Amino acid sequence: MRTLRQAVAAMVVAAILLALVLAAVAGLRNHPQDLPWTKLDLGDPVGMFTARKLAALTTDFPQCRAVLDRAGVRYALLPPVRQGRCGYADGVAFRPGGARSVSYRPALGSSCAVAASLAVWEWQSVQREARTLLGSPVVAIEHYGSYNCRRIGGGESGTWSEHSTADAVDIAGFVLADGRRIGVLKDWSGSGPEATFLHRVRNGACRLFATTLSPDYNAAHANHLHLDQAMRGGLGWTACR
Repeated sequence: MRTLRQAVAAMVVAAILLALVLAAVAGLRNHPQDLPWTKLDLGDPVGMFTARKLAALTTDFPQCRAVLDRAGVRYALLPPVRQGRCGYADGVAFRPGGARSVSYRPALGSSCAVAASLAVWEWQSVQREARTLLGSPVVAIEHYGSYNCRRIGGGESGTWSEHSTADAVDIAGFVLADGRRIGVLKDWSGSGPEATFLHRVRNGACRLFATTLSPDYNAAHANHLHLDQAMRGGLGWTACR
């Protein structure tokens, strides 16, 4: 009798486990961004593997271009640059129109992986937080540039910056449709909606970029958010400050 009861109990447990596994599989099918082997879709919600897939684009220019094309992002190819240890061969510049709604001031050229990451950031974080907290969408993003042949900190020795390969961008501020300008330097501190907006979009960038540095990191970043894709092939360390 006990053996029969144990067998029935084991069957019940197995059935429950099977149901849980099937439910998990069904749930993941509806959330491809949470699976490592599915194609990256810039229009999907940010998932567990979105950042890794974006970082992997740093070594796969054809795939990066395909991802931008599928998402309806308009762009122009930039000619390759070679400057000693610096340069890039995967540069793109955003073009007006298409799926994106913001412009960059001045016009932005960056690596394709950074452009793809910026598009997701715009859709999933910047515009959402702007409408929620500030009551107006963002129409322009101000920046201090992407490509710059220099080492980290601008010294003569040390590790080369991600700017040296156009795999980074420094964001200075945001212009809203109602004319307001939200600047990192003037609006980061405080408890108002402008500061909350900047902190939230920083946090949103942390889910997409390998490195996100803000005024919370050090004085050198007091006036901008540094965003970069330092993980080659989707592997490497991450930083969010």
